[in-house]
Amino acid sequence: MLIDCNECAAQHTAVCRDCVVTHLLSEVSGFVEVDGEQAAALETLAGCGLVPQLRLVPRAAAG
Repeated sequence: MLIDCNECAAQHTAVCRDCVVTHLLSEVSGFVEVDGEQAAALETLAGCGLVPQLRLVPRAAAG
């Protein structure tokens, strides 16, 4: 999974501020690559309420 905040329709919104990428990787610019194991770990942490959910909304899908 590639996560590029510059390609997210929710960038710089309230949704963005509540995204796991914003919280965990706020100092990273550009894109982040998350492998399957890391994605599963993030989903588990989010499911337990320890980190926010991934809020990525690809611009093309945002319409």
